[in-house]
Amino acid sequence: MEQLVEMGFEQALAELEAVVAQLEDTELSLEEAIALFERGQALLAHCQSQLDAAELKVRQLAVEE
Repeated sequence: MEQLVEMGFEQALAELEAVVAQLEDTELSLEEAIALFERGQALLAHCQSQLDAAELKVRQLAVEE
């Protein structure tokens, strides 16, 4: 698994969607499901952080104009 710091938004979102699909469609052991859930939580936080940063930048650009 790639480090989240190096991952772009689109790539993180795609992996998050894959994690959700695995959790919904696959018979997993409890340990596997927990590991996937933890990865999903980390991916979600990473995506939200990137969205927050983009929103801040847009707001700053709007103020400058």
